Amino acid sequence: MSSCPLLTVLEIHLLGVLLSILGNLVISISLNIQKYSHLQLAHQEHPRPYFKSMLWWAGVVLMAVGETGNFAAYGFAPITLIAPLGCMSVTGSAFISVLFLKENLRASDLLGMTLAFAGTYLLVNFAPNITQALSARTVQYYFVGWQFLIYVILEILIFCILLYFHKRKGMKHIVILLTLVALLASLTVISVKAVSGMITFSVTDKMQLTYPIFYVMFIVMIASCVFQVKFLNQAMKLYNTTTVVPVNHIFFTTSAIIAGIIFYQEFLGAAFLTIFIYLFGCFLSFLGVFLVTRNREKEHLPQSYIDFANIPGKQMLDKIQPDSNGLSYGTLPDGSDSTKSQSGEKKEV
Repeated sequence: MSSCPLLTVLEIHLLGVLLSILGNLVISISLNIQKYSHLQLAHQEHPRPYFKSMLWWAGVVLMAVGETGNFAAYGFAPITLIAPLGCMSVTGSAFISVLFLKENLRASDLLGMTLAFAGTYLLVNFAPNITQALSARTVQYYFVGWQFLIYVILEILIFCILLYFHKRKGMKHIVILLTLVALLASLTVISVKAVSGMITFSVTDKMQLTYPIFYVMFIVMIASCVFQVKFLNQAMKLYNTTTVVPVNHIFFTTSAIIAGIIFYQEFLGAAFLTIFIYLFGCFLSFLGVFLVTRNREKEHLPQSYIDFANIPGKQMLDKIQPDSNGLSYGTLPDGSDSTKSQSGEKKEV
């Protein structure tokens, strides 16, 4: 009789894991479809806006489907199990880009994918085996608990301090921006699991959508997502994707795990060896994401410098490297200089 509830818990968790993995794979496909649509538009003689491309909209629809799968997964499995599975989106995108966009498959990609899959295996097997029927009363109980109140106060203080340095002092370091994203992400995963759990409870047992806590969590979910995307976009504008993606994955997953442990008490009563192997699985997935994203953008950058060393009759000691981001790229600083240089060349001829 005692094995039946355990089997039920495992089946529920497995459903959540499958929903999350499938959702992340669909997100990977959608990202590659959107990237492919941008490449197609860039090669057209008269490119249309990307939002008029049916292929781009197909990628957006798939993105929504994948995020829906991730949202539903939180209703069946703990945060500490679902959040680290985001590495499947990064590794899956790298693998699909090799098949779909004909990108190069590097040795670091294979090693990173292997480490990510090994970490995922450990995470799935050593994540907490507890299941919680998240009714509105349960969410209210956790919401007013002293652990969460202390956690929220500390998080607000840290967020205000970082926001002060970011806005007033003009500090735009990647750690500051992505820490702001991670602090908001912890509230996002807490509210997402609460909303998804109450919807699941309403479908399987009793209606929970009439309680005020459901709408409080829904508002927190929307607001934290909006500001999270805002700070993440700022980081994407200032830094390369190969830098932002692994750091954001590590910060997001860490904040989500801490939120799950404090708010939902998911590791309550877990053995030390179980926690250690779980954390080791997180480390392997982090390392796998870093190896997959490392130097990926640099391989696609064209060599924009001009080397005069191989031109007969010309002796140059250095290379001319135009700044493609500068305002003067492709233009001459002064028209008089151009005429002088042309007259000087005629005299030499």
